[in-house]
Amino acid sequence: MKNLLLRAFCFALVGFVCLTTGLHAAPNVIVIYTDDQGTLDLNSYGSKDLVTPHMDALVASGIRFTQFYAAPVCTPSRVSLLTGMSPQRAGVEGNISAVSGQTAGLSTELFTMVDLFKNAGYRAGHIGKWHLGFAEDKQPLAHGFDYSFGHLVGCIDNYSHFYYWRGPNRHDLQRNGEEVFHDGEFFPELMLTEAKAFIDESAESPFFLFFALNTPHYPYQGYPRWLEYYNEKGVPYPRNLYAAFLSTQDEIIGRLIQHLDTNKLREDTIIIFQSDNGHSTEERAHFGGGNTGVYRGAKAGLFEGGIRVPAAISWPAVLPAGETRDQLSVNTDWLPTLAELCELEMPTAEIEGKSLVPVIADGAAADVHDGVYHWEFRDQWAVREGDWKLLFNPVDKSEKAPLGESDMFFLVDLANDPGELTNLAVRYPEKVAQLRDSYRLWKAGL
Repeated sequence: MKNLLLRAFCFALVGFVCLTTGLHAAPNVIVIYTDDQGTLDLNSYGSKDLVTPHMDALVASGIRFTQFYAAPVCTPSRVSLLTGMSPQRAGVEGNISAVSGQTAGLSTELFTMVDLFKNAGYRAGHIGKWHLGFAEDKQPLAHGFDYSFGHLVGCIDNYSHFYYWRGPNRHDLQRNGEEVFHDGEFFPELMLTEAKAFIDESAESPFFLFFALNTPHYPYQGYPRWLEYYNEKGVPYPRNLYAAFLSTQDEIIGRLIQHLDTNKLREDTIIIFQSDNGHSTEERAHFGGGNTGVYRGAKAGLFEGGIRVPAAISWPAVLPAGETRDQLSVNTDWLPTLAELCELEMPTAEIEGKSLVPVIADGAAADVHDGVYHWEFRDQWAVREGDWKLLFNPVDKSEKAPLGESDMFFLVDLANDPGELTNLAVRYPEKVAQLRDSYRLWKAGL
């Protein structure tokens, strides 16, 4: 009953604010999605060596989540965000290959966040990284976006805009499905220019903007002044390169929010901020740079450092500021959360995301997933149930501790071992069996 009253109060407040301030009945929505930003890579999440005032101010202006999860790599994370489904249910379980002629990608038959807002009369824009399919029928415009600018592949050089992962280098910069050239111009700044224009051109209707940064994903190409700053501070390699790119990202986000302030749109805009997955330890990322603190793992693994990410929601006119939520939450939850906050219709089709409105309204509310969630990536899987977490065939990209043959099933108690260093599988075989059965039931249900 308490949660129902709080939710009723929340929506009564939405109506009151709209009536008394002249705000849109339908708020604007911006999803700021960063790329390979580590679990604790904000001062507001515990880092001590970064300069991130704009992101920290954004987090402080709303609700900060401390146990927020995503998929462990780029494409599946974006799939979950937009569909409210696990990558397995949505049919896109790994990163989309950039091989010429590739036809895989997110199906346009699935209901997405874009459909949610388009059906309600919003103008929808995609700015930045896509990585959800390269064929014409998988690109942003095919998914309903009114406007799109950015790259289709997983990463580009920020000045030449060439993809260089494997095979012949090729140019990848598009505006509304047509190749465009901005040789020598810094891609995050191009994103900012495009986003400002999109916002300005959306004055007659509410807008939804998917602002999908490619930072701090490699190649680390931060402003030279930030690299000089971190070198002077004695920040070691490769943290200095990563930190410089992260502070550059912070500037871009700050300038985007300043544009909202200048145009008196900030109070009337819901901003979701989240990293897509943990930091990279790949060779092209200089084997690291991100910070997970006590947490083990990194991108492409199911230890906490690969899937626990910084995340926050801010709506100054309606939601409280400066609050923290510790409940288990997942990026699949943003779709139903936005639907409820904006009072928009969701389809009847089953999704795995749950609205976070009860948690947003009450820090003491039960977590919406009843403490249970499942992940699967390549030949790894994991189940979280309360403080228990079982990993199968775990991969530790951070190499914080060795893994042996006896660690095929790796059971941890996150309350007492947040670093996931002690395998309790032999001590608690019944718990292993229970969580293994939970995974099998979830898998069968897909």
